[in-house]
Amino acid sequence: MSSKSFILDALKSCALEGHDMPAIDVAPRLDDLIGQFETNLGTVAGKLHKRGGFAELQQQVDALIAEGKQIISQVEGVSGNREVPEDSHDLRDIDYAVIKGQVGVAENGAIWVSQKSLSHRITPFICENLFLVLEADAIVANMHEAADKIMLDSGEFGVFIAGPSKTADIEQALVVGAHGACSLNVYLI
Repeated sequence: MSSKSFILDALKSCALEGHDMPAIDVAPRLDDLIGQFETNLGTVAGKLHKRGGFAELQQQVDALIAEGKQIISQVEGVSGNREVPEDSHDLRDIDYAVIKGQVGVAENGAIWVSQKSLSHRITPFICENLFLVLEADAIVANMHEAADKIMLDSGEFGVFIAGPSKTADIEQALVVGAHGACSLNVYLI
């Protein structure tokens, strides 16, 4: 008998019987979901803009364009100064990307972004800064509720984005923007 077979047989002999997953009956906090979302988004270094919606976002985009920044928008109603390119490699010099989020999670400030909102799945990670547009009524209390709202077809891409990119792997020094956007601004509509 090989070592591998011996180990696998030993594991089988002490395996536990199958158990049902535990029921999760923790009642979510439903008071002031937008306030919870704002607090937790701030904790992960994101910023929430609750008033002004598309108009405020377009003013911000226009001001950045006046400074010479390169901005693509994948949100109807917001115009950047660059077209979304056919080749994702042409996104390498994008300063700001404007994309739509589908679900916001109050308990941790995360926003679900699916492939349906992106022409290239690299967009939220390759841009220097990220503007996410989120409908106010798309904020749910917790990840359990978010998971119930999310549907992905086979092979489809989706990601939760929680604040700008950050890591503290090297000498435990926090670095923002190491492998993604350096800032995240969320505009509620």
